[in-house]
Amino acid sequence: MKKFLLSITTILACSSQMINAQQEKLLTHFIYDKMTINPGSTGMNDGITGTIIYRNQWDKINGAPNSVLFNVDANVNRYLPVNLGLSFYHDAIGHMRQNNVLLNVSFPWQLGGGRELGIGLGLGMVNVGFNGDWIPSGGDYTDPLLPASGGGVNLDVNLGLFYKTLNKFYAGLSMTHLSGAELKNINYNNARNLFVLVGKGLNLDDQGVKRIDIQMLMRTEFVKFSTELNARFFYNSLYAGATYRLSDGLGVMLGYDSGKIGIGYSYDLTLNKLRTISKGSHEFFLKYRYIIPEPPVQKSKHPRWL
Repeated sequence: MKKFLLSITTILACSSQMINAQQEKLLTHFIYDKMTINPGSTGMNDGITGTIIYRNQWDKINGAPNSVLFNVDANVNRYLPVNLGLSFYHDAIGHMRQNNVLLNVSFPWQLGGGRELGIGLGLGMVNVGFNGDWIPSGGDYTDPLLPASGGGVNLDVNLGLFYKTLNKFYAGLSMTHLSGAELKNINYNNARNLFVLVGKGLNLDDQGVKRIDIQMLMRTEFVKFSTELNARFFYNSLYAGATYRLSDGLGVMLGYDSGKIGIGYSYDLTLNKLRTISKGSHEFFLKYRYIIPEPPVQKSKHPRWL
């Protein structure tokens, strides 16, 4: 039964003529991965931030999606007219492997009143590989609809606008895989994705000890539309929250985020047709931020000033 369901899932993700990448990787902690979906957000926080996210989707199903992501971005606008970031992520699902490396550049514009707009570009490479002989665990057959083993590399381009204010509101509009990375030797096309991200932080007391953080992410690859909602309640740096992915998953989040150090875990229950065999999805994240010290004040002495 598991082999049958996985084969159906794989076939639905593909077509007999051209394989289109599934929608962008699904992450419950997408709030810590703004840069790979919207390069305009690069360096919009102070300092240098490094983030690692690992997701094991549809646990206990052989060949189900697994994602690993590493981001580092830096607010260097005091030295350069841009902010900089580097992204790497790896996706594996069934017979397919995908690796992306992106250099992200954001041009920050100060709009006054604590408002800031980032205009960003992500430029890099996408590498896709297929193992045409891959079969589910325990299987003794190959699928003629799957492509032959092979791989390819092509250009990858992302664009994004990201806006934020001092009162903890932010919004972003972006598109990924603008180049459409068509790898003809393996009959593969990387689908363009459109994202809209909106978030707001609300203090529940004057000291900001208790607060709520809410985010909504809408995405489409112009075939399907998906919406994800996250809400977290903070007490000092500890948080607990819930997430809902439209018609697909419902989950809980627990973690710690002091601004400088963050660590968290989420567990998602599957609501789609795989719910009868999936043991849910597990996700972990780790974040560290280094605040760049302010340059020392230069002091001058002169006999006339003594």
